[in-house]
Amino acid sequence: MMRRTTVVVTGLALLLAACGVASRAQDADGPGGSQSSAAPKGPAGPVPAGLEKFYNQQPDWQRCGSGNQCATINVPLDYTKPEGKTIELRARKVPARDRTGKIGTLFINPGGPGGSGQQFAASAGFVLGAPLLRKFDVVGWDPRGVADSTPVRCLDTEQLDKFISADGSPDDEAEIEALNTQAKALADGCQQRSGDLLPHVSTKDAVRDIDVLRGIVGDTQLNYLGMSYGTLLGATYAELFPKNVGRLVLDGAVDPSKSSEDNNLAQAKGFDTALDAFAEDCAQRECRLGSSKAEVLAKIDQLIDESDAKPLPGDGKRDVPQALVVLGVIYPMYTEDYWPRLEDAVVDGLAGKGARLLALADEFTGRTPRGYGNNKNEVIYAVNCIDRPDITSIADAKADAAKFKAASPRFGSFLLWGSLPCANWPVKPEDKPHTIKAAGAKPIVVVGTTRDPATPYDWAVGLAGQLESGVLITRDGDGHTGYHAGNKCVDDAVEAYLLKGTPPTADLKC
Repeated sequence: MMRRTTVVVTGLALLLAACGVASRAQDADGPGGSQSSAAPKGPAGPVPAGLEKFYNQQPDWQRCGSGNQCATINVPLDYTKPEGKTIELRARKVPARDRTGKIGTLFINPGGPGGSGQQFAASAGFVLGAPLLRKFDVVGWDPRGVADSTPVRCLDTEQLDKFISADGSPDDEAEIEALNTQAKALADGCQQRSGDLLPHVSTKDAVRDIDVLRGIVGDTQLNYLGMSYGTLLGATYAELFPKNVGRLVLDGAVDPSKSSEDNNLAQAKGFDTALDAFAEDCAQRECRLGSSKAEVLAKIDQLIDESDAKPLPGDGKRDVPQALVVLGVIYPMYTEDYWPRLEDAVVDGLAGKGARLLALADEFTGRTPRGYGNNKNEVIYAVNCIDRPDITSIADAKADAAKFKAASPRFGSFLLWGSLPCANWPVKPEDKPHTIKAAGAKPIVVVGTTRDPATPYDWAVGLAGQLESGVLITRDGDGHTGYHAGNKCVDDAVEAYLLKGTPPTADLKC
């Protein structure tokens, strides 16, 4: 949920989902194209008055590759006006392998805001354990505004390149104004291209969509695995529909009681903590960046500082300014598997070669040779700026500059000034930070990783503590999110809960 001039990756699961997944246009199976499957029975559970036609939908589930089924679902643009305009949600279902012993549906969301749940579901075999795949139909959907659902559109490729490459650590008034110009360009572009949709992409709107989906598939209660921002979706669902909560797992948790300022400060520190872990590991391996943690960090800081004055040459078409260097450094913090790539990229960068850093930054932002493969860089602002108050002016940012620099001299400025689009946003925030108790909900399992760079561990502790039925699972480790991250203790506890409805009897440390 990082704000900068870009989007934060929503976890390793989303990275896997983005690799080699067929696009919607490539979904047809076999020489005869797509084929219909049997429609689910639905609706089930309580149906809010006035929304019957949405809960009573019978989506036309079509085959869409590797035994999956895809469908388009209609939901109200504005839930206060259900007879008005509608928008589309695109969903993908991976049928349970054990059809006779199926428990029900497990809804999954990779986070963002802006992550494609369809792609997440398409990679269910990589991101979920075999016991879950046997017993659940797995459904992932693109939330409103995202990807193949009715999308938020703001900028073209050239404009988005400028926005993402803008200097996120301005040193003078000219650089501040240049950054604000890009922030305004994003806000204006979203208003011009998606003005009708912008007021209706909040987390609460997306959660109401989830309950429609639950009813349509025929489940009386929601079984759900959400990661990163997906945990805010899950917690908000429990707040709005506590009686409809089945088995909820919230992994890499967001604390809804924290302000945007608190979140940005904590995330800046979180990336410092993750980079410290990388530097210590690198030094112990006698890597090319130094023989001590301090030496490794000094080389990285040197690269970041020098790129502010002079961009690195990239792929022959694009240079690599400081903003992209920082993205190239941050991205590998999400999984230890990418740490060797970071070492190589920094070594190259110090030698005046930026191609590897550019490749990392492009993976982070979804940039391909043909442009951006999704709209997550735009959606993250569309959702975050409406969800809660943020800085309202350049003066606000200036007032907080010293605080952010003290919290993280390396990343603080980027997290602070990354909120500038919200100061220009055409839609006012509709919510504010608050605790979520979800009184009356069944047990909700929250998973936190001690050195998670994007969703700091304290957030998981905070969410589990405020939920009346919250149970915390702690993974002692690195990287973003805890389930299916190589810790058997976590995996066994999560799967036992989802399969049997039995959470840990007390907070569990793994």
